[in-house]
Formats: sequence, C-alpha cells, structure tokens
Amino acid sequence: MDTTKAWFWKLLNVTLVVIIILGGLSALSLRRYNNSLFPARTIYVSAEGKTTVSPDIAKFSFSVVSEGMDPEKLAEDNNSKINKAIDYLKTQNIESKDIKTAGYDLSPRYEYDETKRRSFISGYTLTQTIFVKIRDFAKIGKILGGLPNLGINQISGLTFEVEDQDRYLNDARQEAFEKAYAKAKAMAKQNKVRIKRVVTFSENQGGYPIGRFAGAEYGKGGDVMTSAIAPTIEPGTQEVTVNVTVTYEIR
Repeated sequence: MDTTKAWFWKLLNVTLVVIIILGGLSALSLRRYNNSLFPARTIYVSAEGKTTVSPDIAKFSFSVVSEGMDPEKLAEDNNSKINKAIDYLKTQNIESKDIKTAGYDLSPRYEYDETKRRSFISGYTLTQTIFVKIRDFAKIGKILGGLPNLGINQISGLTFEVEDQDRYLNDARQEAFEKAYAKAKAMAKQNKVRIKRVVTFSENQGGYPIGRFAGAEYGKGGDVMTSAIAPTIEPGTQEVTVNVTVTYEIR
C-alpha cells in the first residue's frame, strides 16, 4: 500500500511538472504570436535629417580626338599626346590609381559617292579618353589650364564628390531618427498615451548631390588653343538628406 502511494505521488509530481512546462511554452508561444500581430494602436511619424558636406574629390575626363587618313599614324600621334598628358598629371602628384583609361575608339568616317552610288571611307577618327581624380583642389585650375597645351582638345564632366559618403549619410540618418522619436514622444504626451515600441521604419535617402562644372572643348580634329587661362574652381558645400518614417505602437 505504501509503495502504491509513493508511486502515486511521484506520478502526480511528474504530471504537474509537465503541465507547468507545457503551460510556460504555451504562454511563450502566445506572447510571440501576439507580438507578431500588427498593433491596433499606432502612430506614424516622419522626419528629416541633414548634414553639410564639403567634397574631397574632384573627377573629370579629358580626351584627344584625332582625324586622319592613316590609322597607324593617327594612333601614334594620339598616343603621344595622351602619354604627355599623363606624365604631366604625375608631375602634379596625381597618383597612378587616380588615372584610368576610360575609352579608346577608332572609327572610320564614311562619305557617299553620288556618281558610284556607294559609300567609302574618307578617313578615321580616333578618340582616347582618360578619367582622373584630383584630391588636392588647389591643383584643379592649374591642371585644367595646362592640359590643352599638351594636345588635349576635350575636357568634360568635372564633378565634386565625397569619397566616404556613408559616413555623412549615417550622420543624417541618426538626426532623422532622433527627430522622429522626439516628435512621437511629444504627440503621445499631448494625447495622454505612451510610446511602447517601434513597429516598422523605413528611410528614403535624398541622395548625395554632385556638384558639376561645365566641360570645355578646344578645337577639333586635334587642333588646340595656343594657351589656356586656368579657371577658378569653387566646389562649395552641399547637403545630404535622409527622410525616415517610423511606426510606433502606443498604449
């Protein structure tokens, strides 16, 4: 009899432990399920963050456009001018990593013979383009003014950018979310409710504005100006903006 009672109490204890464990798991599952549901009481807040940026990189491209009948002589003349220009850039302490060949295009020039009723090649045009980054802005004007005297007859696409853009975007993003939270707290206080948690959030980057400077074209077919006045370049400052929208649960 005593043995039967002992087994009964052991079985009862085990059963109670199992019930408690199952109850705890059920409560946890229910809580997780409730948390997964979109709250019925929410508020939506939008805010904007800004940061002022001073560009630290200037980018531009230059080309030599040559025209002639002999492709071999054309390439020799074009390559000579390009090589002199690259050597000049290096004397201005532009590193090799910041100089890149962006294009090399040799194209025939066609004309139409009305008498023979057919097209024929009347010559060739060779365009070689180099892409450059300048990190020392004090040298921009000198470089742009010096290239035409070396046979460069196209300069274009001068832009100003920031190398580490994510750093400035993070600053603007932090400001935007701080403003959103402050606005949500003020709204909640005015309506006698409390902020419980963030339900959803999103952002829209206003983007990094790129400063641009008009390009220039000197002569045609390889002719260049005898001299060029160095332009005054002002990169200025720009604003990076991030817009955020946050949904808060209230209680």
